[in-house]
Amino acid sequence: MQCVISDGSRNELEILMTFLVIENYPETGLGLFGRTAAEAGKDWTSVQAHLGEPLPRDVDGFTGLVVLGGAQDALADDAWPHLPLVCDLIRTFHAQDKPVLGICLGSQLIARAFGGGNILGRPVEFGWREVVPTEQGREDRVLKALGDGGPQFHWHSDTVTLPDGAVHLAKSAMTPLQAFRMGRATYAIQFHLEIGLEDARAWTRVFAKDIRRHTPDWDRRFETQARLHAARADSIGTALSSAWLALL
Repeated sequence: MQCVISDGSRNELEILMTFLVIENYPETGLGLFGRTAAEAGKDWTSVQAHLGEPLPRDVDGFTGLVVLGGAQDALADDAWPHLPLVCDLIRTFHAQDKPVLGICLGSQLIARAFGGGNILGRPVEFGWREVVPTEQGREDRVLKALGDGGPQFHWHSDTVTLPDGAVHLAKSAMTPLQAFRMGRATYAIQFHLEIGLEDARAWTRVFAKDIRRHTPDWDRRFETQARLHAARADSIGTALSSAWLALL
């Protein structure tokens, strides 16, 4: 079940035992991750921060935090003044030992929150690309769902450097740092584990102009790429989602 916060005055009973989701950009919802959470009976509360909805003042009623992606970079505070507040929330949940998951921009905000570097403006990594675990990733209770590796959906140009104390969990040919963990249960994942086939199809339609700027033949290639990779990617994305949700 999804609840949406429209102000900071929701009754605590309405958010009790849900995880908090921060949406940073239009059309970038929970996707496959949300469908997996719903099937597992997990409830969440979404804040559309990109629309100016306020972040909660009190996190005691939340079991964990998910920070989603967006087209902006992790240092774009002037245009998106909520980003430093998201970093504050990440540190708050982490300090309370509540699970945190940052996806794409969310992973870059985790790096920022813990003193890692944000590297902007690299070449675009887009579409279904192979992700493989590091040796530490193979032993991690969430990233071991990658098995020996497999395709996941990507759309990013920025990356990060590891904060002090981080555990490097996954990599791709183009981006050495695809996932890391801080402490017990704060996970930064650069690739889009939440984008299943139906979500990739929707992004292809909604963001067509943006995609053509860097991948002009994507419309023509989409169905072939989907046939090759989407079923395996959806299976891995579901397994990764379930593994993180189990931390709640």
